Amino acid sequence: MPRMDIDSGFIAIAVILAVIALISMWNGIREMQAARKMTFFRLRRQRIAGGWRLFGLAVVLAVLAIALPVFGRPVAYQYFPPSPTVTLTPSLTPVPTITLTPSITVTPSITTTPAQTAVFTPTSTPFLPLPVLALFQSSVTPNPQAVFSSLFFSTNFNTGTFECVSPQTVFQNPVGHMYACYTYDRMIPGVQWTAIWYRNGIQVHLETHPFNGATGGRDDVDWNPQPNEWLPGNYQVLIFVGEDWKTVGRFIVQGNPPAAPSTSTPTFTPKPTRTPLPTGTP
Repeated sequence: MPRMDIDSGFIAIAVILAVIALISMWNGIREMQAARKMTFFRLRRQRIAGGWRLFGLAVVLAVLAIALPVFGRPVAYQYFPPSPTVTLTPSLTPVPTITLTPSITVTPSITTTPAQTAVFTPTSTPFLPLPVLALFQSSVTPNPQAVFSSLFFSTNFNTGTFECVSPQTVFQNPVGHMYACYTYDRMIPGVQWTAIWYRNGIQVHLETHPFNGATGGRDDVDWNPQPNEWLPGNYQVLIFVGEDWKTVGRFIVQGNPPAAPSTSTPTFTPKPTRTPLPTGTP
């Protein structure tokens, strides 16, 4: 049950005295009004006197209601000194830290259909066509942590450093031998390695075999078709380890390729027929 302090007690007493004073004043006024209607002088005087007494009592109670909180609290504090109030030390509110939302890295999404002449459309994460899966020879489980860099394309290759010389993204016909260079790490020798070349979404070249390199370093994938096979268009090269897509590179070929070499058509030489000798005359 809550306890009342000295200030609240004096305020409550003052309110009660004020209410009683109003009631006494109201009763005194009613007594004096009722006395005016009485016939006998003595009774009327007694009633009037009683009304004035109630009215005076109301005035005394009103004065007490005002004076008690003003003058009574200092006297009460002399006998009941107030206890010190415990001041709560405010605790430090930790400042909320801003948590950065991780940005979403967009993964290139490319879908190829099993047919080698199917249209290559960027709709989802790249996966190997079924005919390529049928060519797998390795049974080594690939390392899912293997990483590949982006592909760099050039028609000049440094065999000493395994680097593409002056890589470009746009080539003019005639193109010739094309190299795609990259760096890699965390590879397992013997896993199935696959590179697929596309022109305008159509597969044009495939290379898949067990990986014979080291666990990390530099490597390349190349294609050297006939000069007339370098048709203009957008080319893409995808590299897979096992069935996992690792990296993709893109370049553009412009200009018409050289004409295909002409093939001579053999001519047909008629075989001479035997002429019969004339018969003798008997």
